[in-house]
Formats: sequence, C-alpha cells, structure tokens
Amino acid sequence: MPARRHGNLSAAPLQGFVLVGFEGSPETQTLLFAVILALYMVTILGNLTMIVVIALDARLHSPMYFFLQNLSFLDLCYSTVIAPNALANFFSSSKAITFAGCATQFFFFSLLASTECFLLAVMAYDRFMAICSPLRYPVTMRPSACARLVLVSYCGGLFNTTMQTSFTFSLPFCGSNRINHFFCDVPPLLQLACTDTALNELVMFGLCGLVIVGTMAVIIVSYGYIIVTILRMRAGSKRRKVFSTCGSHLTAVSLFYGTLFVMYAQPGAVESLEQGKVISVFYTLVIPMLNPLIYSLRNKDVKEALWRLGQKHTRPEVGASGTV
Repeated sequence: MPARRHGNLSAAPLQGFVLVGFEGSPETQTLLFAVILALYMVTILGNLTMIVVIALDARLHSPMYFFLQNLSFLDLCYSTVIAPNALANFFSSSKAITFAGCATQFFFFSLLASTECFLLAVMAYDRFMAICSPLRYPVTMRPSACARLVLVSYCGGLFNTTMQTSFTFSLPFCGSNRINHFFCDVPPLLQLACTDTALNELVMFGLCGLVIVGTMAVIIVSYGYIIVTILRMRAGSKRRKVFSTCGSHLTAVSLFYGTLFVMYAQPGAVESLEQGKVISVFYTLVIPMLNPLIYSLRNKDVKEALWRLGQKHTRPEVGASGTV
C-alpha cells in the first residue's frame, strides 16, 4: 500500500473523480467496448426473459422460481449500475464522475452484490427444504415466508452497503482524483485517501468476509444434507432430476463466490488493482450474463416454459393465415 499524505485536509478537497477505466490503443479500446456492450446486451435479454417467463407461466409459480426471478432482477440491476457508465467513458474525454455520483454507484453496487450473496444462500436453503423435508416444504416455504426471506436478503445487503459506503466516503480525498478502475469500488478508492486506511481495510475485510463466509456456510451445510439425502435415494431418475436442479445453483454459486473471495475476502486483495479490473468484469458482467443460461439450459421446466411461451405467440398468426 503506498504511503498516505497527512497534510491539511481542507486545502484541496476533491469534488469528483476520474474513472481511468481500461487503458490501451484505440483498437484495444474499441474491442473492449464491443465486448462489454455485447455482455451487457446479452445480460439484459437473458435476465428479462427469465423474469417474464417465470411471471407468465403458472407452472413456474413455485418458491424455487420465485427466488430465481429475484436473482435475475438483481443481476439485471447489478450490471446496469456498472455497464452504461463504463461504456460511456470509452467515448468521454474527461471520464469524470462526481463525488455524489461515485458514492451512489458504489452504494447500489454493494447493495446488489451483498443481496445476491444472501439470496444464493436462501436458494440453497429452499433446495434443502424441498429435498430433505418435502412434507414440511409447502408450509415452511409458503409465499409469505418466501417474501420475508427475500426481504431479509435485501436488509442484509443494505446493512453491508451502508457500513461500507459510510466508512469509505467519509475518508479525506485531497490528493489525486484518478480512480484506477472502471467503476467506483473500495480497493481503488482506498488508494486515493490521504490518511491511514487500516481501519477501512479491516472493516471491508471483516464485513465482506462475514457476508461471504456466513452465506457460504449456509450453502455448504444445506448441500451437505442434500448430498446425504440424494445418496439414499433408490430411483436413478429422481437422483438425476435433483442433481440437475442443484447443479445449476452450485455452478452459479461457485462462479459468484469464487470471484468475490479473490477480490474482497482475502488480506492484500486491494493491492492488485490491474488484476482486480479483470476479476471485476467477470463478476459484474460475465456472471450476470451466464446465470440465465445456466438455469435455462440445465432446467427442463424453464426450457418447456420458453417453448410454451413461443407457441402461444406463434399460434394466433397460424390461425390468422388459415382463415385467409
């Protein structure tokens, strides 16, 4: 960590920041713009499709798909907080963002990322109840209980982002205003503070570690019981169906938590900012794009719902042409 300056903090307070983004030749910039735009467009299309299909198909009105619909909503908002501004900066000469704008972007980014951690844990608990306690499942996971679990996920995310935002943006930024990143995040912002940031790094490590490790513990325990239950099943077809359903969730969990752990939940993670940019692209753009594909391609119910929705929209046209 570079040395901090401890001068007169009121001499030159920063009114805004500059997001350095991705550096390189014009050709590299054009390629990166095209890649990020493509990732964002597929993310919008995929997650909107999941939200609409689950809302319109009555057969998908179950707790598992209710949580999946909320996951798609989070991923859609999550990418939208980051991608449009990052794309605009490719054509901006100043790449400036106000202090308030930076704080707002980080607040919502942290809120949505933290909430997704809690929601993935809730989804694991839902699968645990469905597979290990099927008789109690309709009562335990009734609609009101599901709504409360989603609300608790948002409350957990709100607590984390409030703490992170208040600790980070109460720091004095009176030196360089160039954020070596493509969006406002804690690690690059700590590099700009002209005071000791040991407490902030401890808070970031503690809160992120608590959220990641705590929710991962719920997921690991839930799937531990699920695996034991699956091994006791005699019917091979039932086993395959359960593995298919749980496999989608485990794939999404592995991708999301793996990148978050590398970025936030290990000491010294704030040092490698260039590597952090690549990791950040993965969990802010690639994973939200992959989640709908993971759940739709591996899920028979979702594929059948997509087919039924397609048939419903094409059938009137066939009927109309037949009457001519």
